[in-house]
Amino acid sequence: MKNVGEAPQEELATGERSTRNRVVRSVLDHGPSTASDLAQRLGLTQAAVRRHLDALAADGIVEARERRVYGARTRGRPAKVFALTDCGRDAFDQSYDELAVDALRWIGEREGGDEAIAAFARARIAAQAGSYREAVAAAAPEERAQALARALTADGYAATARSAPHPQQGEQLCQHHCPVAHAAERFPQLCEAETEFFAELLGTHVQRLATIAHGDGVCTTFIPKSSTASGASPPPKPPEPSKPPRTSGTKPEKPSPHIHNATASASTAGRNPA
Repeated sequence: MKNVGEAPQEELATGERSTRNRVVRSVLDHGPSTASDLAQRLGLTQAAVRRHLDALAADGIVEARERRVYGARTRGRPAKVFALTDCGRDAFDQSYDELAVDALRWIGEREGGDEAIAAFARARIAAQAGSYREAVAAAAPEERAQALARALTADGYAATARSAPHPQQGEQLCQHHCPVAHAAERFPQLCEAETEFFAELLGTHVQRLATIAHGDGVCTTFIPKSSTASGASPPPKPPEPSKPPRTSGTKPEKPSPHIHNATASASTAGRNPA
């Protein structure tokens, strides 16, 4: 039975979060602050502020530092101040997505259009490739997709690898989060470069089935069985979209030289065209 005046557990938790957010916002607005400074600004006791600061420090949102002293240092131990970490600052809007989009637009307009953006996307992947190569190289052939998923997760992509639905023979690499989805929505070259890298890393053509940048709930990449098991060469082609039946009595049109083969483009497509 709840005592009179006792708040429900949810309300207490909500109140804790609200106060903790006020503490973080005060540090953001006023810079590194002591517990005494925060208590005075927020109308709280120092004991309450310290409790919230301890929790925020445990979550990596704030960190304790020695207060910088300008001029002659006075006697006694310098006061400890609390400042936001990079993780703490990321909780607030910083327009990183818009900055990335503006930078890519500038590259496209001044440095050579889509090809320049594609070159940037490949260079970005190459700069990050070391840890992925090490993870995949250290894994058994049948565990390479899982190793790649773990490496991607460490970089914030929340990735998993699982068997592809029957009758496909292979695995699906799923990225449940995309840190660059906003930029990739406008510049698919980022997705294309990533897909190319997966193909090169795993030694087979892969097929991008869905992307968060195109409005799907998860980025999904099909990896044929040969790359996750024996590593045989050449690898089988990824599944192709079904072709419409030919109308009897008509001569099929010769494909345009500008239309790429569906299989050849699968390794670089930002999303399955089907």
